[in-house]
Amino acid sequence: MTEENAPERSRTYTWDDPAPTAAANRDMHGLDFLRGMIDGSIPQHPTSRTLGFAVTDAREGFVEVCIEPQEFHANAVGSVHGGVLAAMFDTAMGLSVSSTLEAGVGYTTLDLQVRYIRPIQPGQSAVRVHGFCEYTGRRTATARGEARDADGRLIATASSTCLVLR
Repeated sequence: MTEENAPERSRTYTWDDPAPTAAANRDMHGLDFLRGMIDGSIPQHPTSRTLGFAVTDAREGFVEVCIEPQEFHANAVGSVHGGVLAAMFDTAMGLSVSSTLEAGVGYTTLDLQVRYIRPIQPGQSAVRVHGFCEYTGRRTATARGEARDADGRLIATASSTCLVLR
């Protein structure tokens, strides 16, 4: 198929106003906020809508984020762009820290390191990213993450440090 005969691809998606989600994140205990995202009473944030992933599980110190890799996630070599996985790690690990914080206390990522082990192909089955809060102190928190395919094979690992905003 020549380039001029190739079908045009498009994607349409919607997102909610991010202000109410951000306010809920600020005003609620972190775990209650996450439970609201999972049950739909609090909208997923615009980044997750843009990239097509969602928070699917949460407990204190743990968050799961899932994605079905699609063609629009592809990079120039045809696998899923590493930035998509990095955004999922940042979300899962940051929210795992959030799950340990009381209402009125926020956080922001200070650093993020991702170690890629194997590629993700568009169209493969779901990828799950798990974030685990390892430590929450007065000023900083640390977290680690794992990404696995549907067969449980390790795809990537990550670590992060967050600044706790009291």
